[in-house]
Amino acid sequence: MSSKKAIIIGAGVGGMATAIRLNLLGYTVQVFEKNDYPGGKLSHFEIKGYRFDAGPSLFTCPYLIEELFALANEPIAPYFEYEKLDVACHYFYDDGVCIKAYTNKEAFAAELQEKTNEPTKNLYQYLHNASAAYKHIGLIFLRHSLHALKTIFTAPIIQAIGKLKLSYLVQSLNDYNEAAFKSPKLVQLFNRFATYNGSNPYKAPAMLSLISHLEHNEGAFYPKGGMISITNALYRLALKLGVQFTFGQAVQQIITEDNQVKGVMFENKQQNAAIVVSNMDVYFTYNNLLKDSNKAAKVKKQERSSSAFIFYWGMSKTFPSLDLHNIFFSADYKAEFDAIFTTGNPFNDPTVYVNITNKLEPGKHAPLGKENWFVMVNVPANTGQDWTVLEQFYKEAIIKKLNKILGDTIESYIEVSEVLTPVTIESKTASYMGSLYGTSSNSKMAAFMRHPNYSKTISGLYFVGGSVHPGGGIPLCLSSAAIVSNLIQDKYKDHS
Repeated sequence: MSSKKAIIIGAGVGGMATAIRLNLLGYTVQVFEKNDYPGGKLSHFEIKGYRFDAGPSLFTCPYLIEELFALANEPIAPYFEYEKLDVACHYFYDDGVCIKAYTNKEAFAAELQEKTNEPTKNLYQYLHNASAAYKHIGLIFLRHSLHALKTIFTAPIIQAIGKLKLSYLVQSLNDYNEAAFKSPKLVQLFNRFATYNGSNPYKAPAMLSLISHLEHNEGAFYPKGGMISITNALYRLALKLGVQFTFGQAVQQIITEDNQVKGVMFENKQQNAAIVVSNMDVYFTYNNLLKDSNKAAKVKKQERSSSAFIFYWGMSKTFPSLDLHNIFFSADYKAEFDAIFTTGNPFNDPTVYVNITNKLEPGKHAPLGKENWFVMVNVPANTGQDWTVLEQFYKEAIIKKLNKILGDTIESYIEVSEVLTPVTIESKTASYMGSLYGTSSNSKMAAFMRHPNYSKTISGLYFVGGSVHPGGGIPLCLSSAAIVSNLIQDKYKDHS
């Protein structure tokens, strides 16, 4: 019957994880996806022998995927395999220093002492504090709806308050990091974690320091086959469980009556369901599907996260000094974030991220003796800039920077080139203004200002994914799915 029918709009990571969870709660689940492939931002493409993951490239918290298979009582190995990285990232600085961020804390501390003369105790203390903040504060944020009254009674709030340091609330992440480390290089390295949710470390709260716990205490990982294997695993599991997918055409409207969800309009026909979960950007959900311009305007008022310019380069040469994850830092980090969030002007010395999956699986992602480069810089969200002009600007800035640090002429090795701009990010993934993480976390109350995972006015309407609580990125989207399914289970537990 319709009371056990759930419709999910969008087959991103959050949408598919929600579909799996609701299926296991006994719902008949139908997923509608406007693209002709699942995954949302977590997609891939191939061109002339080069394979590229199109979107997110860092993999942490593998237990969040394992949890879905455990809930389904399905062995994960036939679907998904991964390995822990020895080095989370190679960091290249403008003065020629290169730091290897080992996932072993002792090795990382020794590397920092050798390269920056940073006392080892500073790293240990920082990561200890990050671990405590994550376990006592972060997990409340990740596992519970901050907007539901029940959270006050079910979440360990008292313990969290006991671990809440004043500095987490009153200091920016940069101020906190400057107090924690002597070396400006370390401050810049740990400031970078603000970019994991598209924020500015000079404005975002010090609480974001807990993000480093995931990479440096729990570890960074590589999914075999590349990031697309996460999408493939979730999609295959959902199919195995009986979730239905419809690709290639967008949902036209969410149907409501008397403040209750009735279903959606698809191909000019009403598809009935008592529960609708939108994995679409919450702004577009209100503006396009609910035709609620007032609520869309409220979402619009919140500052957008950063967007990105991504170049996919097939390189006809291998670079032994590079690893899976590589960061080439700007010489003036503060000026870079001022450009992204304040002036909106293009910045001529951007921090450059280079991801090369062929390093982990030689010959599988690029032809022999060649490499697949995913090259990204953070840029402002789309407000109508001339991205055609900016594409050339950023390409030249990236090449200039990499040539200087690598001591080479990398442009001569580029034999395949594709690009993803904020405009194409918005059109392909329905991310408002091309912002990668919905709203930014550049204020102390940002975590509480994110849209909740449910509608306060329309019964049966829920929201999942990077534009709502708890935020963007694969772990947070998977956590979002767990929060949504728990909310639905609690509300409808007495229904047959």
